[in-house]
Amino acid sequence: MLDYNEIKERKYIVVDGEPYEVLSSHVFRKQQRKPVNQTKLKNLITGKVTEKSFHQSEKADEANIERKKIKYLFTNRGEFWFCEEKDPSKRFSLPEEIITGSQFMKQNSLVEAQLFGDKTIGITLPIKVQLLVKEAPPAVKGNTATGANKIVVLETGATIGVPIFVKEGDIIEINTEKGEYTGRV
Repeated sequence: MLDYNEIKERKYIVVDGEPYEVLSSHVFRKQQRKPVNQTKLKNLITGKVTEKSFHQSEKADEANIERKKIKYLFTNRGEFWFCEEKDPSKRFSLPEEIITGSQFMKQNSLVEAQLFGDKTIGITLPIKVQLLVKEAPPAVKGNTATGANKIVVLETGATIGVPIFVKEGDIIEINTEKGEYTGRV
């Protein structure tokens, strides 16, 4: 159990039987009243963000979020298929809604699953991934003083803006949280 003032950023709590991530918290006192913790919570199942105030007498259960490595296999008709890291015979599918950054997942790559109880509530990719550039238009001479960009297609089918010196066949590094180019490998 967490006291009202222990509910802080990056903690996971249970409210009404569902897991929430604390996005922000601010403990304050209004005039002569008792302190209040004003929080922003993100529902880990639906993704909705809500605001909730915790008063001094209130407590919240800490959510037991387990993490385990799984291997991404393939996509078929909107379903993403995975298997356990050590046992490829144990396959299962997950809907696209719970996967953030799915356009940067490469076949046979390891990702992290978040489990609440026995239910998978989210998939987290590594912060940086390396992908091959499949299609890139040729660089055009001209306005390079302002850091010109062009759109390329990656091996996963995702499109991303990169500097004009990136060519077809290059391996580039991408930040999966922001969906941005970070460098050439």
